[in-house]
Amino acid sequence: MDDPYGIPRPREVRPGEYPVWDEALALVNRDLAALLPERGPLRLLALPPWEQEESAREHVYVALPDGRWHGSDLWHGSQTDPPAALGAVAEAAQDTVMECLWQVWPVCAEHGVGMHVREEEDRPVWWCSGGRRPGDPAHTRAAVGALDALHRPRRARRERR
Repeated sequence: MDDPYGIPRPREVRPGEYPVWDEALALVNRDLAALLPERGPLRLLALPPWEQEESAREHVYVALPDGRWHGSDLWHGSQTDPPAALGAVAEAAQDTVMECLWQVWPVCAEHGVGMHVREEEDRPVWWCSGGRRPGDPAHTRAAVGALDALHRPRRARRERR
């Protein structure tokens, strides 16, 4: 469906349509829930191919629950490689969160700086550049999808009676 200006509207990707990206997004959503539990899960949206493209592939984006997204579409070659898909989805999620919400995510709890996706031992990880002091070296914080093991949401304070 197009908007009044002829620009195609994105459609929500159905579960199972892109199974490797679905699995990757589930892991990334665990990380999002660990650090930003109030944001709600990210989702995949698709747009039809642009008219001038030779490929008939649609463009798939990682979007906020309200449908906003930012950045490039997911690389279609990553659909067949789970570690590549996880890295691509994590980077796209980070772009969307940071640009649409103007919020750094994920943040290293140890150094208070934003982390980036890197590949380590053939798997994507959240990497921190470290602190400003010489004793605060760069380090791998966690595998993508495993931040929930390091960060637990704070329990709401009980009201005093």
